[in-house]
Amino acid sequence: MVKRSRIVAFFLLLLLLAGVMGPTIQGIVHNIKLGLDLQGGFEVLYEVKPAKKGDKIDQETLKSTVSALNKRINVLGVSEPNIQIEGKNRIRVQLAGIKDQNQAREILSTQAKLTFRDVNDNVLMDGSDLVQGGAKLSFDENGKPSVAIKLKDADKFKQVTEKVYKMGPPNNLLVIWLDFKEGEDSYRKEAGKAHPKFISAAVVNQVFNQTDVSIVGNFTVKEAQQLADLLNAGALPVELKEIYSTSVGAQFGQNALQKTIFAGIVGVAAVFLFMILFYRLPGVIAVITLLVYIYLILLIFDLMNGVLTLPGIAALILGVGMAVDANIITYERIKEEIKLGKSIMSAFRSGNRGSFATILDANITTIIAGVVLFIYGTSSVKGFATMLIISILASFITAVYGTRLLLGLLVQSRWLNNKPGYFGVKKSEILNIAETTDDTEVPTRFDRWDFVKHSKKFFIFSGLLTAIGIIALLTMKLHLGIDFTSGTRVEVISDKPINAEQLKDEFGQLGLKPEDVVLSGDRNNVGVAHFIGVLNKKEIAELKSHFKQKYGSEPNVSTVSPVVGKELARNAFIAVLISSLGIIIYVTIRFELYMALAAIVALLHDAFFIITFFSLTRLEVDLTFIAAVLTIIGYSINDTIVTFDRIRDLMKKRKAKTVDDLKHIVNRALQQTFTRSINTVLTVIFTVVALLIFGSEAIFNFNIALLAGLICGVYSSLCIASQLWVVWKGNQLKKGKKSSAKELKPQV
Repeated sequence: MVKRSRIVAFFLLLLLLAGVMGPTIQGIVHNIKLGLDLQGGFEVLYEVKPAKKGDKIDQETLKSTVSALNKRINVLGVSEPNIQIEGKNRIRVQLAGIKDQNQAREILSTQAKLTFRDVNDNVLMDGSDLVQGGAKLSFDENGKPSVAIKLKDADKFKQVTEKVYKMGPPNNLLVIWLDFKEGEDSYRKEAGKAHPKFISAAVVNQVFNQTDVSIVGNFTVKEAQQLADLLNAGALPVELKEIYSTSVGAQFGQNALQKTIFAGIVGVAAVFLFMILFYRLPGVIAVITLLVYIYLILLIFDLMNGVLTLPGIAALILGVGMAVDANIITYERIKEEIKLGKSIMSAFRSGNRGSFATILDANITTIIAGVVLFIYGTSSVKGFATMLIISILASFITAVYGTRLLLGLLVQSRWLNNKPGYFGVKKSEILNIAETTDDTEVPTRFDRWDFVKHSKKFFIFSGLLTAIGIIALLTMKLHLGIDFTSGTRVEVISDKPINAEQLKDEFGQLGLKPEDVVLSGDRNNVGVAHFIGVLNKKEIAELKSHFKQKYGSEPNVSTVSPVVGKELARNAFIAVLISSLGIIIYVTIRFELYMALAAIVALLHDAFFIITFFSLTRLEVDLTFIAAVLTIIGYSINDTIVTFDRIRDLMKKRKAKTVDDLKHIVNRALQQTFTRSINTVLTVIFTVVALLIFGSEAIFNFNIALLAGLICGVYSSLCIASQLWVVWKGNQLKKGKKSSAKELKPQV
């Protein structure tokens, strides 16, 4: 008898979800902050150095510097800056949505130390003599913009002007500098040329006994206001040296956002369609839970006040492909139970119970890689890692508990009794329950496939790949980006196709010589130039202004100092090492040491394959490449764990006494999980291919690394990890038999 109350509850729950998600999703999406790579802006990492000899950089100094930087950012009108202290002497500043990046760069790093000097460069007064907050925009008698300041001591100003007045023409000049440093050419040595930090040189024809003074120079209104704001913000207590920076033009950000969202819609739609066609009714339930999953991720990210970056959106889209992994594991288990002749309700319960441990193990190993990625990654990579971890947790909740709840209501209504077709199972595939036992195994389409028989061929093939990789790395090496080698990367975008030689000429006009220029984009409308060495602020400012005038949008500019380049390379190596060790420990605890070692060999095999692929294709290796490698390490272990989990289940039913027993168990495990392994990698490939075809060029290398890793990952899970375990476990069995034989041998 059909329990209609369960069906009513199912539809009421759907209405409740729609009622909550529909009206609120738009507000949540609107509230999420976009990173600088999606709305333009820049990020800079400063090394903090003492302003004077003998000064020390401690936490108090860093905090006061952050406070001063915040005041300056208020001048720029940026509502939500991100300023963080890193280590013992570094500060990272992120400003998303900033319109004038050159102005922001100058305002942030300018020490804003005002000095009044005579023509012999003797300091007569400095910023400490000004009343705090006493600077403001004013106009002189000719209507020209000036800066009015208020001094603390009128008598001191009287002594200063008296001293300068007595020097007589042409030396009776009170020279005002901003940010003057020892060793720089003075006003006199410049022979009348305006030094970049030179403000003005006032002729002193009389002695002044007052506190109100005007700084008159060749200012625009904007420049005068900026100087007043800087003086009010106060001088920095330290010097700031840029050691890493990246800036993204607004047009780049908008294009990346639009393309990636469109790619995401295409990829997610492909996953939805696949799940419905292949898994029928459970596929529909999976689509519902995936929609809830996406909503939950965006809600959590909004509540965390997180910043959504381009890699973060990629992680969200990839997460949809990964999230169905749990659904597929559960659905395949349910289908197996139905084929054994169990009722729909019994199959549902057994399938959920049998898949839970597998899903848990697979998700935890991926989280290990995500946590390591977060700890050792930079800002954009941290955004990817954050979204990856949230995605895994949210998918676990929706795919496990959400699916159980929704599908459980329909199953418990008994409406699905005797309807295996709704689960994608033909009646001809169902065994007679009376003829089945606890040891009965469900026939599969792949029962004739002997994976273990060809293990030597797989090992030889992988050995050849490894040899090719070693030769490629020794001869061709990797095409390392500036993240690991240091230097400058400039990305120019145009509405029309760009000519590489023309672009080189444009750089030549600025006195810059790129090491190489590579064209990309749908119509070769993006030019990427690499420079040896780090361009300074002035060169970057000129470059941005020139190309904005030429092509209508600011180029992206990234700089990495040699020190940071070495650190990033070291951190990447440590991240891969720690994640591998973490996975070994976890798999050893949950399974056994031989399985853990086999899994790690397979993971290293995958990672090395991606490296070889990038070496042969000459694609640029940057930080997102490391993110892709760690993602593959986390994802590839999922396939391996599902196989190992099935091996463990089969060994409980049939104790392995010989190597042939081991081979039979592994073959059955691979045959029974083959559909699941292919389907799960397909769903992720759908999203990756969509990102490759329709997504932003900024993460093209990241996506191509993922695609190569996914293909290699499913191969290593099926053909390397389990085969290695057979070899090592078989050797253990042989040694055990030899030891037993020696013990049983009669003593003479």
